[in-house]
Parts: sequence; C-alpha cells; structure tokens
Amino acid sequence: MQLQKVFELDPRLKHTIVIVWDSLAMIFALLFSYWVRIGIDAWEFDGLDWAVVAANLIFTQSLMVFLGHYQQIIRYINLRALYIIVLSMALSALYLFAAKYALNIFIPSTVPLIYFLVATVLISAPRLLVQASAQAQNYKMREKCIIFGAAEAGRSLATTLKAGNDLMPVAFIDDKRVYQGKQVLGLPVGARSDIPELVEKHGVNKMLLAVHNTSAERRKELIAELEPFAIELLSIPNIQDVISGKSRIDELREIKIEELLGRDPVPPITALLDINIRGKNVMVTGAGGSIGSELCRQIVKCGPKSLTLFELSEYNLYQIENELTRKYPELEVKAILASVQDSEILRMVIDTNSIQTIYHAAAYKHVPMIEHNIAAGIRNNIFGTANVALIAAEYEVEKFVLVSTDKAVRPTNVMGATKRFAELFVQGIAEMHSETEYAIVRFGNVLGSSGSVVPLFSKQIRDGGPITVTHPDIIRYFMTIPEAALLVIQAGAMGADGEVFVLDMGEPVKIVDLATKMAHLLGHTIRTPDQPAGSMELVFSGLRPGEKLYEELLIDDAETGTQHPLIMGANEVKMDFSEVVMLLDKLNFSLVNNNEVEAKDILIEAPLAYSPSSSKV
Repeated sequence: MQLQKVFELDPRLKHTIVIVWDSLAMIFALLFSYWVRIGIDAWEFDGLDWAVVAANLIFTQSLMVFLGHYQQIIRYINLRALYIIVLSMALSALYLFAAKYALNIFIPSTVPLIYFLVATVLISAPRLLVQASAQAQNYKMREKCIIFGAAEAGRSLATTLKAGNDLMPVAFIDDKRVYQGKQVLGLPVGARSDIPELVEKHGVNKMLLAVHNTSAERRKELIAELEPFAIELLSIPNIQDVISGKSRIDELREIKIEELLGRDPVPPITALLDINIRGKNVMVTGAGGSIGSELCRQIVKCGPKSLTLFELSEYNLYQIENELTRKYPELEVKAILASVQDSEILRMVIDTNSIQTIYHAAAYKHVPMIEHNIAAGIRNNIFGTANVALIAAEYEVEKFVLVSTDKAVRPTNVMGATKRFAELFVQGIAEMHSETEYAIVRFGNVLGSSGSVVPLFSKQIRDGGPITVTHPDIIRYFMTIPEAALLVIQAGAMGADGEVFVLDMGEPVKIVDLATKMAHLLGHTIRTPDQPAGSMELVFSGLRPGEKLYEELLIDDAETGTQHPLIMGANEVKMDFSEVVMLLDKLNFSLVNNNEVEAKDILIEAPLAYSPSSSKV
C-alpha cells in the first residue's frame, strides 16, 4: 500500500525525484571511484576537476533524455530501459576518458570503469526494485488462472494477460509431452494430473481454454474431460476473429452448457430449407420467443421475399425486429404486435402481405404457469392455433407448420394437453383437402430457451445457490436452439397432410447431472454427504403439478424414416375434424362461463391420453 502511495504522487514530483536521484547517483559514483582508486587522504579536486564532473553530468543527463530514459514508467520498465542505462553510463565513462586526455587532468584509468559499474548499479537497482515490488503487489492482487494449451494461442493469451490488470496466469496445462515439465514464457507447463495441485498452491479458480485447431467433437470431449475439475472454464474467441481484429485474444467468454451437451450439427438439406422460404412471403407467429426468434434468424438466411414477425410481447418483437433489420437491411421485415387469437388482424396481415408460409410458434409453454392459468393456456394454445390454421386455409396459404412439443405425448399437464389438442386440430383440418399443406413438428426442451432450466440454474449458481431440482431421477431431452430451428424448417418442408414429425433429440439428460455440470463449469462443487466442503447446495423441491419424470416423443411406438437422419415421422391417431370442432365448442362454452374446472374435465375426457394424476415414471 505504501508503494501505491508513491505511484499516486504528482507526475512532475516523481519526475523531479528521478532526475535528482540519477544526478546524485552519478556524482557519488564518480567520487566513490576516486576514493576507491587513490584513497580519501590523497584525494584532491580543483576547479577544473569539478568542472569535468559537472560537464559529465550535463552530458550524460542530456544523453539519457535524448534516448528516452525519462519517458519510461518505472514499474513497467523492460530490457530496453536497462539497455539505455548501460549505454548512457558507458558513453559517460568514455567522456571521462576523453576529458583526461583532452584536458590533461588526473583521472586514473580504472576510475571510469569503476564509475561505469557503480553508476549503472545505482541507477538500475532502485528501478528494478520498484518494478519487482509492483509486480509482486500486482501478482498478489490479481486473480490467478491456468491456461490450457501452451501453443501459439496460449502463449499469445499469456502475454496479453500478463500485461493487463485482471487475470494472472500461473501455469500452462497441455496434453503434449513435448511441453510438459518445461517452462513457456516463464510459466511451468504441467499435465492434467497437475491441475489439483496448481489449484491448491495458487488458489486458482479459472481455467482458460486456448485451443482453436480442434473439431467441434474434440472440443466437446475436452470440455467434458475438464468439467469434473470444478474450475470455471472460459474460452478465447474464434482465432479468425482475433486475426481479423474483430476480437481481442483476452476477450474471454464462458463455456456454455450447449458446448458440453450439444452434438456436431448434421449438415442441412438445402432443398428442404429453400422449398417453403426462398423467394416467398413468410410469417412466424411467436416471433419474439426463443424458438420463434431463432426460426426467424434461420429463415432470413434462406432468402425469403419478406418476413412478417407476429408477436404479442412488445419488447420481444422490438428485439428481434431490431436485430434482423440491422443485419439484413435489404430484407422487407414487418413487425405485427398482436395476439394469434385476434382473427381480424390475422386475416388482414395474411391478406395484405400475401403470406405463403406460416411457422406457428406462438404458445404458452411454462407447465406450472398453465396449471394455474388454464383458461389462458387453452385460449392461446388451442384457439390461437385454430385461428391461424383456419385462416391459413381460408387464404390458401401454401404451408402451415405447427411447432409442437414432447409434452403433447400422453400429457400429464394442461400445457401438454392443449398442445396435443392443437395437433389434433391441425391434423383434422389437413384432412379437409384444402390448398394448404399442414405439418406438425414435435421436439423436446431447447437449451437456453426462456423458461428452461438452463437460465434458471445459471441464475441460481450466480446468486450463490441453492440449485433447485424437482426430483433426483427427472430426465429431459435437449437440443440447441439453432439445431431445433433448422430441423423444424426441414421437417415442415416434408409434411403436407398433417403429418407429425419427431426430431431426434439424442440421449436424454438427467437434470441433476445437468445442474452439477453447470455448477462445475462455473467453478463450483456440489455439497453432498461425501463432499461436505462443496461450495453449492443442491435441493430437491419435488415434482410440480403436471410434471413428468420422463418425457416421450411418440404416442405410438411406430416411427418412419425420412430423407433427413434426425427427423422421423410418427404414426399418430387422428380424430375426425367434426369431432374436434365439437370439442372446441364445448371448451369455448366453458371459458365463456369462466368454468376452468369444466374446461379441464373436457380435456381429460377428450381422446388426448391426458392423465393429470399420472406421474409417468
């Protein structure tokens, strides 16, 4: 702290102190050289000798000013600064030799040499001491980190971090034996087995991934292998962005759970992406939601003639419209702030914009919320879908794609029941032989979407816990938002008669494992009886109303392959459209009379396989 007070002095005062010190150091060094050489008793200076001392001082100080000696910030001096000091003192010593022969004064030949050594030490030593003290203080104050990867990217990152004020690298970790046991940039390089020791020794809680020449699959494996160490993992930007100047090497980002649970994307089939989008007027309902907004991002890449954003949330609509118009200024983007339950606005929008393709993603999806707001869920998910599907047929829209959910399979909650009812309605209207082609796409949870456990767990971890999981055995299917959106577009292109397509969600994930991995990636350990010193508590809160332990994607076991390896067709039971309409009338009567209990009973009695009491374990 005393050193910090010195650093905070007025710059002019610090500059004066440095000049005075250097001047006194040179004078003392010269006098000391005489004393060492001839002794104090024989020492005798006359006016000419003192004039040489003064002239040498003026010459040397002028030389150091010219060489930029006083432009150096002492706490950050480098080898160049020491080189200037050595060069200046060497020339100063030569000046004394020149004065000896030019003025024929008594200067023993060893005096300039002794002077050079003493003056160099007196000027350099305090600077090196200040630099070392500043570095030691800086080292103590800065957060320690380990860099994974001692190759070029890791070395560049270490150099940048050392020059900064935030993270301080203390070691490299690298799998290559050629690096292990050696030092790179003064930092030791260890193997993965050395990580616990380094964490303990230096108090490390961050590891920076500086690898950029690996495949997505290898990167996923690497993250999975490092996750159990429970050190916060951060990653450098894409190396191409660094080279192009778009990003700095030290612009670190968190490792997303998608990078651990996601899979290598299957290349999309271009024909399936283009068939309903390229050159067409497309509309997305629920365009501001997690799935709807990503659908919009993928749609604009396929070259639509126009894109209509239909959204009830003003903020969400503003966000996606602003993003798309900024990135695609040449594209005609129209933002419609309205509800899918408003038939007149739907008709006007579809007619005015000559809509040819509709992706219907507008829905309430939060299970516990809909359990307590049954009427709102039915109106939005069932009647909203019916509105859009009917008006699509009325205006002979070419394609209507319903975005559905795995919760529609043998539903145990109102949300799932409403989505299954919506599927039946779309299947029924598709049987009416209209000019519109209908398709239904069903998938599970999407990583990072609004209302999903990922942002909830992330917030709970950042708030210090506890992490709340409903049940130790609960599992869910997950996929990334971009993957889901691309598969929805491709699956929708294959449907025409109300077919239900199921996306391959990969292997189901145990939610308690998901929570544990997220905690580890953010540098926390879970507190358990076997590990009481864990930094994060995990609490089981119990299944919520209507929640399943296991999600399903198919009602019947039958499934058929398609031209895409991650899309299957499901052979689902259908209802006659007249029966669906009768159920709609009953539901509407119940809602008009504000009788949510009766409305729920209608859903239970309908052929939806809805069983609210079933735990589906």
